[in-house]
Amino acid sequence: MSAPVLEAEDLAWAPRGGEILRGVSLAVRAGETLGLIGPNGSGKSTLMRLLAGVLAPSRGVVRLGGERLARLGRRAVAQQLAFVEQQAETAERITVRDAVELGRTPFLSLTRPWSAADDAIVDGALAAVEMEGFAARDWATLSGGERQRVHIARALAQQPRILLLDEPTNHLDIHHQLAILGLVAALPVTTVIALHDLNQAMGCDRVGVLQAGRLVALGTPAEVLAPALLRAVFGVAVTTLTDPEDGGRILRFRDISRRIPPA
Repeated sequence: MSAPVLEAEDLAWAPRGGEILRGVSLAVRAGETLGLIGPNGSGKSTLMRLLAGVLAPSRGVVRLGGERLARLGRRAVAQQLAFVEQQAETAERITVRDAVELGRTPFLSLTRPWSAADDAIVDGALAAVEMEGFAARDWATLSGGERQRVHIARALAQQPRILLLDEPTNHLDIHHQLAILGLVAALPVTTVIALHDLNQAMGCDRVGVLQAGRLVALGTPAEVLAPALLRAVFGVAVTTLTDPEDGGRILRFRDISRRIPPA
């Protein structure tokens, strides 16, 4: 088995004394897609921000390629890892293309100015998320879903080895949800993706489950997305169905917190 490319060891985050994440350890393997699921407030976004270096852990260590993330400069991290946050905004008056071009910033210097190769990378990133026709549009005029696609294009323009995505299908219509997930699955990168839709997690190589700030399960989708665990973590009853079109597994959920009184 290849060495982990991204590791968390005993991670905790406790702002102002209130512990939001504690005791989280995991190792992400080269080339895999690791999904993170959990109820609202379980710590998914916090863990993603710690893995990306946006937050500094209160305890524990994050390693990127075997090196402590805290010892690497922001530029060195950005040349290897791209992070798309759940809600990333900008007050700047910029165009869509300007926003995507920011993904090339870690690779530019006085000795390595912008080139035709960078233009080609940005063009490809815009096309990958079906936003090439929006390049000249003002960022402020975009819908939430369009902005999300631009953020993903910016991350693609970094050409990262590791891609962190925090609920990337938020605000997207079903066509673009499927297109973005298909695009990410086809990329030759290591991916950590926080997901709200448990059926989307079925397509990951492994799935980690967060509950109340702890990692309570980690394994293949078949191992983790089991009725007993999902009932305990999410408070729902789960039935597994088989899609007659392709034989894929589909999860159907029922709320067990409500009881319908007898007639």
